[in-house]
Amino acid sequence: GSMHIADPEIGILGANAIVGAGIPIAAGAALSAKMRGTDQVVVCFFGDGATNTSRFHEGLNLAAIWDLPVVYIIENNLYAETTHISRACKISRLSERAKAYGMPGETIDGNDVLLVYETVGRAVQRARRGAGPTLIECLTYRYRGHFEGDPQLYKTKEEMEEWTRKDPIERFKKRLFEMGVLDEEGTEHITDEIRQEIERAVKFAEESPYPDPQETLEDVFA
Repeated sequence: GSMHIADPEIGILGANAIVGAGIPIAAGAALSAKMRGTDQVVVCFFGDGATNTSRFHEGLNLAAIWDLPVVYIIENNLYAETTHISRACKISRLSERAKAYGMPGETIDGNDVLLVYETVGRAVQRARRGAGPTLIECLTYRYRGHFEGDPQLYKTKEEMEEWTRKDPIERFKKRLFEMGVLDEEGTEHITDEIRQEIERAVKFAEESPYPDPQETLEDVFA
């Protein structure tokens, strides 16, 4: 799944199946950038559930005391697997936890594409100036289940309908129409390009040979 996507050549270090484990890894990557004297800034994404792990505290604390160039982004979609955030957190805004580490914290509408772009952009500029990390909480929603086939009985129909009306893609599309940047013809062109790209990827996967079973033990040390 998406947790296994990685491409070091373009700076995507990848993720793993341990909740919140990318947070201290991001601090390490940011420390590397600082020690090498580059203008690189690390951006680390994780869910609301990850903020309740020890790795969240360890990672943000190190990033803060060393003024590391990293932007931590909480994708608060209200659910940690099947547990609603109200049952796991006492505070209503997770960005308030930034105060404990002496770093800026901000909660924004995570379904507003331009607002996210502008907010993260300011945090990146701050990090590049050597001012340290920032914690941004993006309020959003998980439209599908935690896994394919999840009946999502823990959600109400009203809640899902409300958030469907806040769909970020449709909102951004409407905004671009209003700005005169996009029209129906342009939308169809973009949709067609994406569909073709996906079809090429599926075709490549289906036509690719299965890996050699002997590769199973490569890079396995324990």
